Amino acid sequence: MVGQKTFSKWLIIIVFLLPSLAGLVLFQLIPLLSSAVISFTDWDLITKARFVGFDNYLEALGDEQTLSSLLNIVRYIVGYLPTVLVLGLFFSVLLGRKMKGVKLYRIFIFIPVITSWVAVAIVWRWLLNGQSGLVNYFLSFFGVQGPIWLQDFTWAMPAIIAVSIWKDIGYVTIILLAGLQEISDDYYEAAIIDGASGIGKFFNITLPLLTPSLFFVIVISLINGFQLFDQVMVMTRGGPAGATATLVQQIYENAFQNYKMGFASAQSWILFLIIFAVTLIQQSLQKRWVTYDR
Repeated sequence: MVGQKTFSKWLIIIVFLLPSLAGLVLFQLIPLLSSAVISFTDWDLITKARFVGFDNYLEALGDEQTLSSLLNIVRYIVGYLPTVLVLGLFFSVLLGRKMKGVKLYRIFIFIPVITSWVAVAIVWRWLLNGQSGLVNYFLSFFGVQGPIWLQDFTWAMPAIIAVSIWKDIGYVTIILLAGLQEISDDYYEAAIIDGASGIGKFFNITLPLLTPSLFFVIVISLINGFQLFDQVMVMTRGGPAGATATLVQQIYENAFQNYKMGFASAQSWILFLIIFAVTLIQQSLQKRWVTYDR
């Protein structure tokens, strides 16, 4: 009887998990393993795949376009991450206060997050048009001659960064706002008794106790930064002259335009290893600055 009950319990568990497990195996595990195998071959989707060993990886690591796209990603992260963190922290503190219409403000700041990246990129491509865009039109009121944003080698990446910040600021704000609301008021009451100033309370209470949320945002933002694709593909297609080209875009072009599936798979695994290594480094460093005691 005991054995039958155990068997029935496991049968019920399997039945409920089967749909999710089937999706996981068919659409994630099998493609993942297939890409690993393909990365060791020379395959154009038509002819028979030819085993080439680590040649694709060696070629990718020595490829100028691959290295250039990685450098562009670093430029993007350096410009994007600190800015979105500072602005997200500012808005989370602001929207955490009790004021009239605060719920409406929270909705407004989160709307870009749930908007399609393709739609957002198309609108911003029009706004940043060097000839008829509204951004340059408003700058002209202040006597500023705006650049041809998305066609300028210098300004194309800053434009991509600015649009990405506008799109993601609501997500960062909501995550940090949730972290702020988890901080007990007892800390602030004790600080007031001790005569702490507003700045003192922020740097000695708010910021340290908000580090778990900040850590989460940093990890997610870095992962998304390394996978930068949608806004670049729609707004600049990697131009001008490769100024905004990213590794995911290179993978897409090599796989579905140049039909170099083996090389593209090797690039994707290189990207995975980079993200994995960066995440491990963050996990090891978090012990030095993240405070979980609340």
